[in-house]
Amino acid sequence: MLKVQEIRELIKLVDHSSIDEFVYENEGSKIKMKKYTGTTVTSVQPVPQAGAEVVPVIQPASPAAVSTPAPVQELKQEEANNVAATPVDTSNLHKITSPMVGTFYASPTPEADVYVKSGSVVTKDSIVCIVEAMKLFNEIEAEVNGEIVEVLVKNGQLVEYGQPLFLVKPE
Repeated sequence: MLKVQEIRELIKLVDHSSIDEFVYENEGSKIKMKKYTGTTVTSVQPVPQAGAEVVPVIQPASPAAVSTPAPVQELKQEEANNVAATPVDTSNLHKITSPMVGTFYASPTPEADVYVKSGSVVTKDSIVCIVEAMKLFNEIEAEVNGEIVEVLVKNGQLVEYGQPLFLVKPE
């Protein structure tokens, strides 16, 4: 069974992601989370085992874990302004994407220098960042030889599966 802190982390990740429903089953327990109109509902239910009595437990997510989404129209306008301000031809660039949902970290520790920045030359084995998910720190490699053109996310930002993190000009 997951610990309370791990469940809270999952709630935060689901809340800050674009997914609407999340289901996790492990060792006789099942956790199901759904988002409806800006709120997250968490349901924890034991999976029945032979001879065991099943007592479902349902908890609403804490108000601190629920955020109010920005109005879609304002967000689209803000994105349009950003795109117009920085036109970049990405057709010949390689995108390094996040292999999981988690928190992006640009350096191994808060005190250390960042792994890479715009202009950094990388090899396919170069570590470019860390994505932390469920207290596991996953080192992300560049995948190609080339030069970092742009860092697309900020340190400490939540990232989605498949979200572009870096643009690389391949050699």
